Amino acid sequence: MPDDRAPRTLWRSVRALPEFRRLLELRAVSQFGDGLFQAGIAGAILFNPEREAEPWAIAAAFAVLFLPYSLLGPFAGALLDRWDRRLVLIGANCGRLVVILVVGALLSAGLSDIPILLSALLANGFTRFVSSGLSAALPHVVPRDQVIAMNSVATATTSIAAFAGAIFMLLPRWLFGAGDSGASVIIFMVAVPVSVALWLSMRFPPRLLGPDDSARAVHGSVLYAVATGWLHGARTVLAVPSVSSTLSGLAAHRMVFGVNTLLVLVMVRHTEAATVAGFGTTVLFVSAGGAGQFLATVVTPTLVKKWGRYATPNGALAFAAAVQLCGATLNLPVMIVCGFLLGAAGQVVKLCADTAMQIDVEDALRGHLFAVQDALFWLAFIIAISAAAFVIPPDGRSVGLAVAGVGTYLAGLAVHATVGRRGRTRG
Repeated sequence: MPDDRAPRTLWRSVRALPEFRRLLELRAVSQFGDGLFQAGIAGAILFNPEREAEPWAIAAAFAVLFLPYSLLGPFAGALLDRWDRRLVLIGANCGRLVVILVVGALLSAGLSDIPILLSALLANGFTRFVSSGLSAALPHVVPRDQVIAMNSVATATTSIAAFAGAIFMLLPRWLFGAGDSGASVIIFMVAVPVSVALWLSMRFPPRLLGPDDSARAVHGSVLYAVATGWLHGARTVLAVPSVSSTLSGLAAHRMVFGVNTLLVLVMVRHTEAATVAGFGTTVLFVSAGGAGQFLATVVTPTLVKKWGRYATPNGALAFAAAVQLCGATLNLPVMIVCGFLLGAAGQVVKLCADTAMQIDVEDALRGHLFAVQDALFWLAFIIAISAAAFVIPPDGRSVGLAVAGVGTYLAGLAVHATVGRRGRTRG
């Protein structure tokens, strides 16, 4: 009979940490709303019979949604290390709620893509501010020796909640239609989980989530701290090999994910005349990646315990390169399976990066680092998808782009293996 003691032990550990449970509830509700919002925007812009999206337009939509905050995030991330993170979470959720209602109103009025995307950009900025704050706060509610395990629990919860939100979107889309009016209903529905997230943010005592003050804290005015956010974050990344090496591997993964996403989007739009069918295939591809991420959150603690935080990302990147080569067949079912495996490999690297930032970096600079990670996460994705948009054929079938992903993974592996060796650790 299978041994179920490990899950029971993990559940008992979670129950013994009441503030971590509150943080987990907040993450779950917040990410459900984000999954619903992102899927709603994707359906409204990319798979809306009233709007058309070519490869360059798809890349432009991603750039408008994620690039501006990715560039500004590390500056704003300094606030996570200056102000009470509880107040930051409350303020970010308030702003997020207001902007989501504006996006719904714009869709209901049938306005063009640009004002909708710009408003969605603001919503994403607030959402990512919340996610960075929650990640930076985790070590405040978890003992140091349990950070790796509880980080996996938090990441698994995040993945499941975001996936559930994205899948739930299919129900109101089916009920209210795929046009602008149906899309507006979906976006208005996002206000419910965001309102709950706002209420949950208020339950934490002041200063419980940090930040701590220390000699490494960025002193001076708030304006100075924000203005130097990129500098302090980047300097800390370069100074900690376990962080810089895993972030390089994560950047490589995100670039390949960007290319693969564009390949699938263009292929399904070219080969499947029915908008719903094309959207369903895309949701299946994204869901496969999410399922892979969930698998990674379950197995990563065991892998790290056995192989260490240096060897585990090396193995994940090497495995990803082999999987990407199989995906070069450009067969959609095969690419969906590869999406599952690549989602798992990429999440292993991300969890190791999160752990490095939570264990190897002082709390006074942790918010800076998670903002830098978030910026790198999306910059790599946008750069790759934008570059691919210029060379991808109309039918999306480019073996060269898929094979380039193999080289990208190998480059990420080389950087990680070289840089990470300086800070090699088994913990």
